[in-house]
Amino acid sequence: MDSCRRETVVLALLLSLFGLSSALDYSIVREDSSERNELRSDQEMRWLYEEWIVNHDKSYSDEVEKAKRFEIFKDNLRFVDDHNRPGNNNTYTVGLNQFADLSDEEFRSMYLGPPLNLSAMPSPPVSKRYIPKRGQYLPTSVDWRRWGAVSAVKNQGVCESCRAFATVATVESLHKIVTGRMITLSEQELVDCDSRNEGCKPGYIYYTYQYIVDNGGIDTDGHYPYRGVAGQCRTDRRRVVRISGFRKVPSRNSYALQYAVAYQPVSVLIEAYSRGFRFHKSGVFTGPCGEATDHFLTVIGYGTDYNGIDYWLVKNSWGTSWGEGGFGKIQRNAGGSGRCAILSQPQYPVMNKWVKAPSGKSSE
Repeated sequence: MDSCRRETVVLALLLSLFGLSSALDYSIVREDSSERNELRSDQEMRWLYEEWIVNHDKSYSDEVEKAKRFEIFKDNLRFVDDHNRPGNNNTYTVGLNQFADLSDEEFRSMYLGPPLNLSAMPSPPVSKRYIPKRGQYLPTSVDWRRWGAVSAVKNQGVCESCRAFATVATVESLHKIVTGRMITLSEQELVDCDSRNEGCKPGYIYYTYQYIVDNGGIDTDGHYPYRGVAGQCRTDRRRVVRISGFRKVPSRNSYALQYAVAYQPVSVLIEAYSRGFRFHKSGVFTGPCGEATDHFLTVIGYGTDYNGIDYWLVKNSWGTSWGEGGFGKIQRNAGGSGRCAILSQPQYPVMNKWVKAPSGKSSE
């Protein structure tokens, strides 16, 4: 009888611990914060930290480094809890992803680099194709994933190669739209072989597009896979997908970008430094952010959410832990250069074939 009672107590304790585990995990994943989150004990935060280490396959050189990272983790956890408190009425939620043990300065130095100088940035000719026309029909929403024209989310890792990922994403999508075939292309070739940019250092997307044009094409990711470090340009690289050129969408023109995205995904440059964007989880990102542009990503659609907020649908290159499986929404029609300066440098590749919009209409 005592044995049965002990087993019952042990089972109850295990169920209680499982319930606590589920609740804590739910807190990280769903970020449904409440007043109790402001009073997290150090033990609870340590438990969450250990779970986060396992989930993100982290390891540290010694206990001193691990303790240092724990302090940063706690600060980021407090930010998440405070942002997600229901009374704040934010338009988006944040969550702990792979960046949770990095300070703001470390994140910038490892994943973004200093802001790019727009006045010194080379730029292709401005497109006449996507200058808005009177009476031009545009779909109310576009999501190129529904058309199979967006490849799986990728991860640039600790290499400031976002320009390569944004370039490749737009070329992959355009090739699918034009030919009906999705081919996953090589970011590593652009890191290794684009000599006008410097490997894993911040650079200009103009040169990555120009490299594909000058080289006569780009290889597949399967033949030239991503390694996340700069290396020697391979002599056996192949020219599998080609583009005939690239163009710029008129800057500071939300309707022009919407017009372009209705026909094909477009690469853009934004300011991504804020913690809100770094830990973006769901909803429409409305800031804070400025115009210190430091990160390229790809606009793959647009729409309006259930709260009536217009948004751009973007594909990032920070893996699937960021946003909603690697995708996110940034406020559209925010005026000026757009939310986070998203309207500052929109560019897209060109192929010598007509491109069909989701409506079925075509444009040269």
